Amino acid sequence: MSSHNPKRVIFEQFAAVARTFGSAHRLELLELLAQTQRSVEELAALSGLTVANASQHLQQLRRSGLVEARRDGKRVLYSLADSEVLALLSALRRITERNVGAVERVLNSYFRERDSFEPVSRKDLLRRMRAGLVTVLDTRPPEEFAAGHLPGAINLPLSALKRRLRGLPRDQEIVAYCRGQYCVLSYETVAELRKRGFKASRLEDGYPEWKAAGLPIETSSATV
Repeated sequence: MSSHNPKRVIFEQFAAVARTFGSAHRLELLELLAQTQRSVEELAALSGLTVANASQHLQQLRRSGLVEARRDGKRVLYSLADSEVLALLSALRRITERNVGAVERVLNSYFRERDSFEPVSRKDLLRRMRAGLVTVLDTRPPEEFAAGHLPGAINLPLSALKRRLRGLPRDQEIVAYCRGQYCVLSYETVAELRKRGFKASRLEDGYPEWKAAGLPIETSSATV
């Protein structure tokens, strides 16, 4: 490594971190860790990877400074190393959406087909929550909900939606959210609710972005 070109040295480190993003599996692991800290076994099960493969990806993420690990008894728990990791993922998403045609085609063929309505912004949802004008559904798994969620949100995973519809209000707007911009749980939830006559919308992104924006969260549980 040459000391005559310090900018080149820095750019080489930038490039090393950028190469870490060159894996769809690692991006998915980062999304999962944005919800809450997890063990390699949990991450492997959620992502469909083997434990060995998930471990390899996590080590690469650690070497690039994107995740950190701590020991909890016999387990090692992983978490995002910095809130700016989420900001970097968001920037990557925006740039790719604007400039890569394949992403636009998937957005049109899957996501917008299920929900072509304008999503609710974080600012607007916070205003409606404070005024008591909306019921908020967190469609993520219970362990993610327990680790943190929007104030007053009800945990209603998609798998339980149909059998718990009676507990939802028909005279108030429902806003659903999940892990992030491309999390299908909120899209499918909103589509099902609208089909059954509920007034339902999605939050513009998910819990990690809400938390990163410094908006209020809580950890107490609430179910329908």
